[in-house]
Amino acid sequence: MKPNMVRRDSTDVSGGSRPARHVVSPETLNALVAGTNVLTLDGALPVEYLAPGDRVITRNAGAATLLGIRRYRARVRLVAIKAGTLGNCRPDRDALLPAGQEVLVRDWRAGALFGASRALAPAQRLVDGQFIRVIGTREVDLVELMLDGPHILYGDGLELASAAVVPA
Repeated sequence: MKPNMVRRDSTDVSGGSRPARHVVSPETLNALVAGTNVLTLDGALPVEYLAPGDRVITRNAGAATLLGIRRYRARVRLVAIKAGTLGNCRPDRDALLPAGQEVLVRDWRAGALFGASRALAPAQRLVDGQFIRVIGTREVDLVELMLDGPHILYGDGLELASAAVVPA
């Protein structure tokens, strides 16, 4: 899993004439299913192997230190995304996400679905029934990665929103 570009980006996530869009959902759940590989300074590691103090690579801030991790088992609606569906190596393997996990979309889907050049939207809003599908409600182990602010992480080659911010 290698991002095309890792850089500090203090500007808005938009890049063209159309603004970026954050699609808000009451079902937002920015947690990763156990087994998801997260890009860190030590390489791609399964999310369940991470611990507070580890440094993850983010799209918007370079490397960020994990301040907290919350692990739990829950019944959630899941979305499966086939490898390569959202671009070259995006995801880099078949991925499984909670339906409410926010995904940064930076291709034609952002314009077609949300009228923006880039959009941060729940995985369930990307469902097409063929390459991105809801596979039902299942009990899974989830891991929330908490950082010093909102960040976009790399999980299985996808750009995913981090969990809630740890209070200072």
